[in-house]
Amino acid sequence: MRNRRFIALASVPLILEYEAVLKRPEHLAIGNRTVATTDAFLDAMSQYIEPVHLHYFWRPQLRDPADEMVLETALNGRADALVTLNVNDFAPASHFRLPVLNPGEYLRSLQQEQN
Repeated sequence: MRNRRFIALASVPLILEYEAVLKRPEHLAIGNRTVATTDAFLDAMSQYIEPVHLHYFWRPQLRDPADEMVLETALNGRADALVTLNVNDFAPASHFRLPVLNPGEYLRSLQQEQN
């Protein structure tokens, strides 16, 4: 957010994964999007994220190797929390004292901070 209530973090591997997934034909069709609109979205999103350079790799920690880049981005970026719909898949983050919250829990925590 521009008011700096939270800062989204992303690494190069994570952005490349977002791009690959969003450009899958089935995802383009569901959203009625084109590759050009997806590129425009990713360009706009990049204006709101803080880039994270991956200095340390912590693999393997998770059951799904594709999720490792998410955890590594959060750890290297010194995130206060990892926000995901797959909370159970990131249970090992507790070894690093990194809270894992679903989006609803995270939004509620932001609202509590505001009050």
